[in-house]
Amino acid sequence: MSRLGRKAGETLIEMALTADGEECNGPLVETISTTGSEIPSSSEIDKRHESKDSIFFRDGIRRIDFVLSYVDDLNKEWEKKLERRKEFENNLQKAGLELETEDKKESEDGKIYFVKIHAPWEVLITYAEVLNIKVPIKENDIPSMVENPLDCMLTPFRLPEKVMHPEPDYFTAPFSKEKQELYLINDESTFFSPSMRNRIVYYILTRCPYGTEEGKKKFGIKRLLNNGTYSAAYPLHDCQYWKKANDPNCDSERYTLYMEWARFLRFYKEQPLDLIRKYYGEKIGIYFAWLGFYTEMLFLAAVVGLICFLYGLFTMDENMSSKEICDPAIGGEIIMCPLCDRECDYWKLNTTCASSEYSHLFDNVATLFFAIFMGIWVTLFLEFWKRRQARLKYEWDLVDFEEEQQQLQLRPEYEAKCTQKKKNPVTQEMEPYLPLTSQAVRFCISGTTVLFWVSLIIASMIAVIVYRLAVYAAFASLMENTQTLEPISGLLTPQLATSVTASCLNFVIIMILNFLYERIAIWITDMEIPRTHLEYENRLTMKMFLFQFVNYYSSCFYVAFFKGKFVGYPGAYTYMFNRWRNEECDPAGCLIELTTQLTIVMAGKQIWGNIQEAIVPWICNWWGRRKARSNPENLYSRWEQDHDLQIFGALGLFYEYLEMVIQFGFITLFVASFPLAPLLALMNNILEIRVDSWKLTTQYRRPVAAKAHSIGVWQEILNGMAILSVVTNAFIVAFTSDMIPRLVYYYAYSTNEDSPMSGYINNSLSVFQISDFPDRNKPKMNPDNFVICRYRDYRYPPDHERKYLHTMQFWHILAAKMAFIIIMEHVVFIVKFFVAWMIPDVPADVKAKIKREKYLTQKILHEYELEKLKEKLCRGDTQATEKEFIATEGKVELSSAM
Repeated sequence: MSRLGRKAGETLIEMALTADGEECNGPLVETISTTGSEIPSSSEIDKRHESKDSIFFRDGIRRIDFVLSYVDDLNKEWEKKLERRKEFENNLQKAGLELETEDKKESEDGKIYFVKIHAPWEVLITYAEVLNIKVPIKENDIPSMVENPLDCMLTPFRLPEKVMHPEPDYFTAPFSKEKQELYLINDESTFFSPSMRNRIVYYILTRCPYGTEEGKKKFGIKRLLNNGTYSAAYPLHDCQYWKKANDPNCDSERYTLYMEWARFLRFYKEQPLDLIRKYYGEKIGIYFAWLGFYTEMLFLAAVVGLICFLYGLFTMDENMSSKEICDPAIGGEIIMCPLCDRECDYWKLNTTCASSEYSHLFDNVATLFFAIFMGIWVTLFLEFWKRRQARLKYEWDLVDFEEEQQQLQLRPEYEAKCTQKKKNPVTQEMEPYLPLTSQAVRFCISGTTVLFWVSLIIASMIAVIVYRLAVYAAFASLMENTQTLEPISGLLTPQLATSVTASCLNFVIIMILNFLYERIAIWITDMEIPRTHLEYENRLTMKMFLFQFVNYYSSCFYVAFFKGKFVGYPGAYTYMFNRWRNEECDPAGCLIELTTQLTIVMAGKQIWGNIQEAIVPWICNWWGRRKARSNPENLYSRWEQDHDLQIFGALGLFYEYLEMVIQFGFITLFVASFPLAPLLALMNNILEIRVDSWKLTTQYRRPVAAKAHSIGVWQEILNGMAILSVVTNAFIVAFTSDMIPRLVYYYAYSTNEDSPMSGYINNSLSVFQISDFPDRNKPKMNPDNFVICRYRDYRYPPDHERKYLHTMQFWHILAAKMAFIIIMEHVVFIVKFFVAWMIPDVPADVKAKIKREKYLTQKILHEYELEKLKEKLCRGDTQATEKEFIATEGKVELSSAM
């Protein structure tokens, strides 16, 4: 039987409510929901001198664990909402929670009621057992790791020990009401941390019923928020972020987080992960641990990428290809065929001089090295993260969390919508389920919707391609006939102008489609009715990532692998929809255009993301709090201050992961075209950590604490992208860059031993006889009476018997490209898998600590049972037999031996 199935029958909700939903007026309710004798009555509290910036009830003793708010709007739904609230709050009290209501007259705007919720000790210990919360049983006596002699060099980056490790390290065990004396309970009011308390209360809130509507039992705070019965539900921050709380019983952890973590001037400091975990919960803690580790690993990739870029910069003057293009005697004499039909004129090759020089920054030998390096780097990153994650799982008591997660995260929405029940073969209990036919229909609708939106992205990309094809002629004509653009004509070519404007247009379309699809993805995931929270998040993650992958990367895939590959040749060009002529690459290659596309989309996304994450919440909060500035600080209550903040939401962390994983794709899938991408990502992430921490600490309500033992399905997505990146970078080097054709020319076709690359440009351009142009392609004018023009391809000249067919060099280059792809992929994959095999997922010292903690915990529990049996024997308890004592003692000895 599952732990949840066994404990659910013992929870206070079930004890307080009868099976048919009727109210139970037993003595338990009176015992727990009423205040004890030690709590002063309201008449003893002088409200006039009470500061409302407090996290306690009016008595100053009971801590506020959660707050509900609502507005009395006198509309047709008013009576129904009032009835729901009354029933819900009654049931909360029956479940043992204590409530205290602040009248709307006490609120800032005179409209909002606040219901403060406190979970007494009896409720906390009941649900700590249900939720399998681990609590301290003994201080950890395992010696810490040997100090690194280089630690003194890292002192400037360290935070104070009290901030890094706010609590001692303990051996822990799942809480049990029957063994309370086993745990280190010094003070009942502080034994469970505020994050544990709000997690317990939220668990009750999501499962507490509020009545029956349309013949169905309704329950859960989420439904009440959706139908407007309550306007908000949130736990409180413990103080204002810019100053410590006046109450000495408050730890002011929010203030500490702001001062030591959430300010940008602390960007060079390590993150206080233990404090983040204690205040926000493990789920948010593991995100910041991953983001920090990812940023640290980016430092190495950024340094190597910068070195590769500098190599291209310093060798720019030695690049023979750009020298020949810029040479008036070579590039100035080569007449190129028009880049569009009718409207475009013949042009000289040396007009692309500047772009060919800049192309060498990214298209050089270092590109190949960096592509291979990043294939290995991504493996090191993922493997070392597994080790870091394993250490966090041990330190944060998450080693046995996976089984618990499956048991506990059954979604209330699933329980409410699935009216049919069947017997669980494991627990032998009746539980809700969704029929297979219903699942199939829902999945069909969901899949069709996702395919429609992916098709919409592809359609929008085709529209951008059509834009590229349609406006190129306009840019060419404009730049030729406009005198004011002549000074920059060498830098701003029609190709570059088209590429930049198309990239900007594509970015705008990406943002619009993202905005629309987010809502669709959530709707169709809700429609599928996933069984657990984990299943819900995984399904939504896959839908959103698939969409974002196609949305963000489709334009880069087009430029990298399709543009310029299916052009045809003069006189026999290929057309899209039989109307628009396909684009050609620059004579120096398409890599510079891929770099432009990547830079605009990646940088634009990061800038827009930071605006959305930081500036928008700040403006909203400033607007919401503007009235409060005219009132005394002590009248602006803690619950009102937090109410005026933005909502982080259940999917807040999901969007943070999504943003970083999309960035990870940019720096891995297309990094061969832009070695500076890791550097841009590093600078963004240094800012991202502080922006995320600042907004979470200052601009958002405190999220409900949640547990997570890993980054979840994102790990599999990163693994998939790491494998795909090897393939994409191999194809970029082979087909998008000009490296392989240059190497083939160098080793097989060069005739100049002193300068092997001289003559490469002339060799890479084929000859076309202008008289062979059909009327559809021929330019309107040929004032210089050119006879031939050149184009980028390897085809026989017009006087050859195999006129305009591919030469043997074309097939040699194609074979070399395919051979390079196969060799590079196999080499990188072999190294990747060897590195992954060499690096164990769990460090040896962590394995030893886990084993020792399990042994010591088991030993402590066994000794506790032995002491209990001894006490029974001493009292003469007939239930404790001598055989039972001997068996227990033997179990302790066996445990020690093992």
